[in-house]
Amino acid sequence: MGFKPLTFTRQVLATCFYPSLLLDQQFPLDVRERAQRLLEECDGGSIGSYSELCGIRKVRHSISEFITRRDGFASSPDNIFITNGSQHGLILLLKLLIQTEGSMKTGVLTPVPCYRSFNVAMAAQGAVFVPYYLYEDQGWTVQIAELRRALHAAREHCNPLVLYIINPGNPSGHVQSKESIQEVIRFAAEERLFIMADEVYQDLVHDEVKEFYSYKKVLSEMRSPYSSVELASFHSISKGAMGECGLRGGYVELVNLDPVVMRYAFKHFTANLRVSIPAQIALDVMTDPPQPGQPSYSLYMKEVKTIKRAITNNVQRILEVIGSLPGITCQSPHGGIFAFARLHMSESAIKHAKEKDLEPDVLYCLRLLEETGLFVSPGCEFGQAEGTYHIRICMATPEKTIQDVLQRLKSFHLRFVKEFP
Repeated sequence: MGFKPLTFTRQVLATCFYPSLLLDQQFPLDVRERAQRLLEECDGGSIGSYSELCGIRKVRHSISEFITRRDGFASSPDNIFITNGSQHGLILLLKLLIQTEGSMKTGVLTPVPCYRSFNVAMAAQGAVFVPYYLYEDQGWTVQIAELRRALHAAREHCNPLVLYIINPGNPSGHVQSKESIQEVIRFAAEERLFIMADEVYQDLVHDEVKEFYSYKKVLSEMRSPYSSVELASFHSISKGAMGECGLRGGYVELVNLDPVVMRYAFKHFTANLRVSIPAQIALDVMTDPPQPGQPSYSLYMKEVKTIKRAITNNVQRILEVIGSLPGITCQSPHGGIFAFARLHMSESAIKHAKEKDLEPDVLYCLRLLEETGLFVSPGCEFGQAEGTYHIRICMATPEKTIQDVLQRLKSFHLRFVKEFP
């Protein structure tokens, strides 16, 4: 979307791809030392080799140490599997959890709204979609009463075993409080649910009064029986300040699984892995970035802060512009890279959309694209409460770009509400 890639990441990658750069004094010493250590982990000192089934040992240790620092509780490399992005990890775990034979298929409690590719992956594995609705008027919060309603209704036609949580939310931008996470864990313990915690936006929290708490951390602080809830936590190099989507790298940490199940999980995951070495290199950088006193530290921190500051400023600009327009509102996104704005469509606009055999928010998005060249996603792709319509706007772009985007959106929206009063 226009942000400059992190220099340290690309320099380490470049050096690993072309080891002659290890002798190039133009690259900082910590870049060359990092590349040397990673190459020593590869057979033949080459990233063209296969890695160990679960991933490069050093990278798995970097991930476990990152989790330990983040949560204050020990993490074992043996519980970590490096994957081809978080989506790949989610699919592999779904395959492990979902029972497709028998009269009662496995149900997965899934937030609404939720990004479309997860729902597609879940359906492909034969799971039953069990929607629970996030409360928009309260900032897209997770409500235990709604989780319980969804669970009890689902038990009439499937066997709900999995609770999928996205924190920070996509597309909602909601960041769960510690108290909310505790409530969800208690609910999961009482109902014997396996928690899949998608935490890929964990380093993008925009609100100063909000703080990211991992499910692993909160779980570890709770007493039995809640501390024994089974959990899988996902992270990725695609999201956050790194934004290396094309490299396809992520990890999943499995928590509290029975040792027998872990052995089966190991066989299952390793039979479906072989993650590219460049992706693992980027994971190592994300979880073990330059430290104070190292040559690359100042530039690395400057670049990361620039990206985060831009997204935070974009949040405020989006809320200011949308707040000034009729017929559209937006809950403040506290984390992630998306704003999920609500379109208050007029009856004439809804009627016009039906005449064209389109969802009203799809009509809005198509007209916006055709008239301004802007692409936003319609809310119907993510799921939404009946009778509501939304658009998802990406905020992960330079500030100059978002200014132009919002000016075009504002002009179009005013024309649209005038055309369909």
